[in-house]
Amino acid sequence: MNQSMLVTKRDGSQETINLNKIHRVIDLAAEGLENISVSQVMLRSHIQLYDGIKTADIHDTIIKAAADMISQQAPDYQYLAARLAVFHLRKKAYGRFEPPKLYDHVSRLVAMNKYDKHLLMDYSTCEFDQMEGFIDHWRDMTFSYAAVKQLEGKYLAQNRVTGEIYESAQFLYVLVAACLFSSYPRTTRLDYVKRFYDAISTFKISLPTPIMSGVRTPTRQFSSCVLIECGDSLDSINATASAIVKYVSQRAGIGINTGRIRALGSPIRGGEAFHTGCIPFYQHFQTAVKSCSQGGVRGGAATSFYPIWHLEIESLLVLKNNRGIEANRVRHMDYCVQLHKLMYQRLVNGEDITLFSPSDVPGLYEAFFADQDEFERLYTLYEQDISIRHRRVKAVELFSLIMQERASTGRIYVQNVDHCNTHSPFDAVVAPIRQSNLCLEIALPTKPLADVNDDSGEIALCTLSAFNLGAIDSLNDLHDLATLAVRALDALLDYQKYLVPAAKRSALGRRTLGVGVINFAYYLAKNGVRYSDGSANNLTHRTFEAMQYYLLKASNDLARERGACPLFNETTYAQGILPVDTYKKDLDSIVSEPLYYDWEALRENIKQHGLRNSTLSALMPSETSSQISNATNGIEPPRGLVSIKASKDGILRQVVPESIRLQEAYELLWEMSSNEGYLHLVGVMQKFVDQAISANTNYDPSRFPAGKVPMKQLLQDLLTAYKFGVKTLYYHNTRDGAEDAQEDMQSTQQENCENGACKL
Repeated sequence: MNQSMLVTKRDGSQETINLNKIHRVIDLAAEGLENISVSQVMLRSHIQLYDGIKTADIHDTIIKAAADMISQQAPDYQYLAARLAVFHLRKKAYGRFEPPKLYDHVSRLVAMNKYDKHLLMDYSTCEFDQMEGFIDHWRDMTFSYAAVKQLEGKYLAQNRVTGEIYESAQFLYVLVAACLFSSYPRTTRLDYVKRFYDAISTFKISLPTPIMSGVRTPTRQFSSCVLIECGDSLDSINATASAIVKYVSQRAGIGINTGRIRALGSPIRGGEAFHTGCIPFYQHFQTAVKSCSQGGVRGGAATSFYPIWHLEIESLLVLKNNRGIEANRVRHMDYCVQLHKLMYQRLVNGEDITLFSPSDVPGLYEAFFADQDEFERLYTLYEQDISIRHRRVKAVELFSLIMQERASTGRIYVQNVDHCNTHSPFDAVVAPIRQSNLCLEIALPTKPLADVNDDSGEIALCTLSAFNLGAIDSLNDLHDLATLAVRALDALLDYQKYLVPAAKRSALGRRTLGVGVINFAYYLAKNGVRYSDGSANNLTHRTFEAMQYYLLKASNDLARERGACPLFNETTYAQGILPVDTYKKDLDSIVSEPLYYDWEALRENIKQHGLRNSTLSALMPSETSSQISNATNGIEPPRGLVSIKASKDGILRQVVPESIRLQEAYELLWEMSSNEGYLHLVGVMQKFVDQAISANTNYDPSRFPAGKVPMKQLLQDLLTAYKFGVKTLYYHNTRDGAEDAQEDMQSTQQENCENGACKL
């Protein structure tokens, strides 16, 4: 290396390169890490240096050199690259390595309109000094490289046009905590700020993208998931599109219930004209979804919901299909088909399914969700009425078309609407569940909008977070973590603003939360059990029992202090009904665990004091937020011990926790011979989870004759999921050989679900 090579400093001046200075920086970053070769990083960096190189580019070069060395055998390179990236990030944000004082930092960013001015109004300088003492900036050094790049790309306060960064992670964490607990009494709030800061900055609680990127800024919309139900009128359709635009622009993932829209050829205005059908309006919604990027953080995305018995079902099922023309395709949304016990019975018995336009069969659409017996009565009655427009299709042919399109696109989802209402925290008579969200884990009541200012309609919002199962020492840890998560997210409901009256009415009336989990695969590996063989069933039962019990207890405790949510009377909890009362009893055949917690005492406390929150749990994908915690995402098995994600900064490698010690303990996705064991685990989780679960099905064609997954297997898995009480099915993944390193189609969509999109 030519020692006389010049470097260009930030101020434009030049000086001779000092390789010892570079070496010292890498040495500092390598402190405490194992199996790291500083000299190898230096050697890789040298190749890319050139005369006149900028100091910032040198730093980028050594970061990328370290990142290129990340592997399952040498996982600590992900921390070396991360620390080097943090050094660089702080230099850009503060002009030095040491962060400024918290109060000075907040004052500066409030003046720049990057932070909410209320931070300085709500907290005294003395309190900022106390919060300064909570902060451990060394925790920045515990991030993986992928985490730092996600922070830099999505979460940290910045100018997305110029690329300027204004903060580092520990300021983000402590200020999120400060904002969420700002309304608490001065005598207790700093204690909650400290405890919550510790929980999120040590990755015990994971937060979704809208909270991480938005709380502490002037933006005040942090719900990850928005559920909008569309009525069968032009005013309602236009109000739905308007609401979509508002929420997409504020980082939310969208679920759109389009099932009420009448079918093609239906009479309108008393027969003066006939209806153009669903597709033109789906295209209208697609335009609304894609009209905004989500605050520059991610692209807009939505899932549309419709019932299997809709007269246009066969046209709707192929909307994502690459065949056809733009006029009869709507490829930039995803779709969910809504199923029901009667439809499964028709399949099993080899019978027909009769298709109707919802506008022609009064009461049928409402009964589909709210009253299973009434739906069957009306459905069979309408089938016998020859005056009603209808079409009969063999159930096996229709189900096969669903599964064929699900397999070919990966994005035709499934909702079992009867499970969503019979095993629900809501009384289906007054608050039925008629849809889910973008990522299929939220199950909340909705009502169509008559117009955009209509407050008699109901847009459902859900605010998310997740417990990192890999970071807890025992299930008892969930007690305090549940208290912190429930109190923080509940406070956020009052802290945030609402873009549409129907959303405010629902959010503050129901106060719905969705706490999930990340790092489940690591949790299983650490405990020596596997997805596929049933060995994890009992552990999963114990874990999710503890989680739901402590969440309910936390909400009940909060209700004693602040009152139950205003619409608590519309929940089954108000009737003394708990999740352990309504689960699918088929689960008893695969789980031998008793209940370990005092559910009867909890039942009485809930009946007496209520719950602050109508819902407490939902299991989301958490694709991006799990990367921040260096965790495996959601409940999914990893495809490999090293995951590879494409980003604007190139390839990001992330190694699963304890990849060397637990190498043989991890069960990788494509090692699983079938979906059965996984679906059993989802059913066990669903016994306790009061909303729904983003659950995937996965197929390796090489395991089947002629390299093709038989339709019989696809239908069998669908029936297995239904049998064990699974409410929703999300992705259908097919192994094609390229995904073993996790370069898969899920990354982009799951990021919109922030653990998320719905995104955590």
